[in-house]
Amino acid sequence: MTEDLTGASRPLRLFLIAGEQSGDALGARLMPALTARLREGVTFAGVGGEAMEAEGLASIFPLHDVAVMGPLNILAALPRLVRRVHRTVDAALAFKPDAVVIIDSPEFTHPIAKRIRKRAPDIPIINYVSPSVWAWRPGRAKRMRGYIDEVLALLPFEPAAHTRLGGPHCTYVGHPLIERQDEIASADTAGLAKRLGIAQGRDVLVVLPGSRRSEAGRLLGVFEETVRLLAKKGGAFDVILPTVPHLREQVEAASRTWGLPCHVVDGARDGFCAMRLARAALAASGTVTLELALCGTPMVVAYKVDSVAAPFLRRMIKGETVVLANLVLGENAFPEFLQEDCTAEKMAPVLRDLLSKSARRDAQVAALARVPDKLKLADGSPSETAAKAVVGVIKSRSVNYSAGKSRRGGPM
Repeated sequence: MTEDLTGASRPLRLFLIAGEQSGDALGARLMPALTARLREGVTFAGVGGEAMEAEGLASIFPLHDVAVMGPLNILAALPRLVRRVHRTVDAALAFKPDAVVIIDSPEFTHPIAKRIRKRAPDIPIINYVSPSVWAWRPGRAKRMRGYIDEVLALLPFEPAAHTRLGGPHCTYVGHPLIERQDEIASADTAGLAKRLGIAQGRDVLVVLPGSRRSEAGRLLGVFEETVRLLAKKGGAFDVILPTVPHLREQVEAASRTWGLPCHVVDGARDGFCAMRLARAALAASGTVTLELALCGTPMVVAYKVDSVAAPFLRRMIKGETVVLANLVLGENAFPEFLQEDCTAEKMAPVLRDLLSKSARRDAQVAALARVPDKLKLADGSPSETAAKAVVGVIKSRSVNYSAGKSRRGGPM
């Protein structure tokens, strides 16, 4: 379906702002979906990485200038981030967009959205990927109403969370993992096992210490202790550690001391193969818990933050779980071990149950089977659904204008 929004020959003008690689990937899928939907075409400007640039975006500065994670790292980079925020606001206003789409990275994108709203209140602003208002700092939801017109949610429970917390209107558009379900289902597990020299029928534990250097540094030590304790208690298994290219050397160096067969792989394809091959997983909390759920792999989830950030996060975190797979299901099916509970003594016995035939394993397998239905969309892919929502916001704004109303519905 194509739509004509401008009523003229000029393309629609959209300013997109991503703040890290995951947002760049989302933006790169959104751009062609928007182009396919808009009859008059679309011109893009903004901030993005290699994936968005491959789709035709000329980023106003390199994405790595602002792709900073963690409270301490953000504090250290604050002067540069502030300069980039102001430069992005100026560029957005000079572009005169029909809408602005901010993509994830709220520490970077939300200050930009606030300034655009203050200087040009009639430009619609769409937030692609909701901040985790359901987990911590829930007061952000209500504050977002002042500068966000629509939130595009990746997780099915988020629209209800925004309604409960007084946030902006929120639409579930689907998680990008939905677009990879065929790839996950067709993972060549036998090929990976053969390539790694893992005997047929031997149990595999997949260990996922995170994709950021800081979190891997905090978790690799306790994950080693857990695996060693598990093996000491009589377990016979191989370990596969999927990682990302920039962490491979760090993960390989750490795993050499584990005292049992460890195989390090990188890349999404081998990662999915490892998860599908594994009988159980020990994983850092994050999107990987949804990947494991779609692979049908029982899991133990762990996380630790640095000692400086821990007291602040404890006060801000709300809710009974931080595991995305649990939140999608609406139940705590997958155990989580956070901060001082993240110990080998607590995690190894649970993993032992998951590697064996046990009631705990059976319960997780049943819960895993329910996750895909919770994530699925009624129609279309996540990127197509997101594009439809963006167009809907712009169309609604056009209707309000033609009826003599401002963006908020008052008289012009």
